[in-house]
Amino acid sequence: MAVTRIDCDIHPAVGGTRTTLLPYLSDHWKEQVVSRAIDGLDLTSYPPSMPFSGRSDWRPTNGTKPGSDLAMVQKGAFDQLGASHAILNVLYGAQAVFDAYMAADFCKAINDWIDAEWLSRDPRLRASIVVPMQAPDLAIEEIERRASDNRFVSILVLAQGETLLGRRHFWPVYQLAEKYKLPLAIHAGTQYRQAPSSAGWPSHRYEYYFVEAQAFQAQILSLIYEGVFGKYPDLKVVLMESGVSWLPAFMWRANKTWRGVRVEVPWVEREPAAIIRDNFRVTMQPFDAPGDAKSVEEIIDQMGSDKMFLFASDYPHWQFDGDDPIPPHLPKSIIAKMCVDNPLETFPRLLLN
Repeated sequence: MAVTRIDCDIHPAVGGTRTTLLPYLSDHWKEQVVSRAIDGLDLTSYPPSMPFSGRSDWRPTNGTKPGSDLAMVQKGAFDQLGASHAILNVLYGAQAVFDAYMAADFCKAINDWIDAEWLSRDPRLRASIVVPMQAPDLAIEEIERRASDNRFVSILVLAQGETLLGRRHFWPVYQLAEKYKLPLAIHAGTQYRQAPSSAGWPSHRYEYYFVEAQAFQAQILSLIYEGVFGKYPDLKVVLMESGVSWLPAFMWRANKTWRGVRVEVPWVEREPAAIIRDNFRVTMQPFDAPGDAKSVEEIIDQMGSDKMFLFASDYPHWQFDGDDPIPPHLPKSIIAKMCVDNPLETFPRLLLN
């Protein structure tokens, strides 16, 4: 099948721990799940019943979670929204539980479930490796276990974890990511170890989702200023569901501040904006820009690169209405690159057998 439009961010839903993952867990955790009645581990970042988590026409009529039915996902992502290929990113509580051993076994189960019940049933699908960043050594074991399967094309982590992603104890993960050509996909979501806002806990879900941009900004700065790209210059980082319009001002401010205090980080030898253009990519849903063509063109121009943009629908999350996930007023040259060329450059394993 010809590659015409690669959807870089769709979300299959884990129906439940006992109903979906139990066959893929180790014997110990099978017993624990049953005896402790562990079932719903959905991230509070994406409560299944909240309208944002599933557009009304993408919700199964039997009351199950949006994104939990393969046939419905195929119809929505491929037939309705026009993707030729799609990358599955599973958001589930395995990324957030405190017990690192439980997290590791649940991440393994999720990856095995995605392999058996999604990737093996549709050759158009690819997936991110879900890893337990609570314990980088266990994350490394899971990456090594899945690295030989080219249908897994990236490594999925949450935007808000226990510590910033640039810290050195995460570097062995990035070493493997660079080695196996697996970009680091940072997706909106939180482990709820700290307040989602830099100024404290919000009262409403709306506030939490809006301040997610702060988490992405903090992760960008951490990865750059801790020196990750000096050590691993070929590492690509994909910001998923981060929004886009805040990036130009952030890049300008990062450059300005770096010029004034760069003596503190002499290993950062280039302007942060240049590193962002080379090493970071961003999915184009949600595209939080003003609704006029001039404003959109200005944002694109200010970012200074046509390689940064990746087509994504964020199915089944409710980011737009209708059948066209491509944001309005984008230049045609950007659309052509973000649908095929940029994803293939960002995810080198996409078309490997």
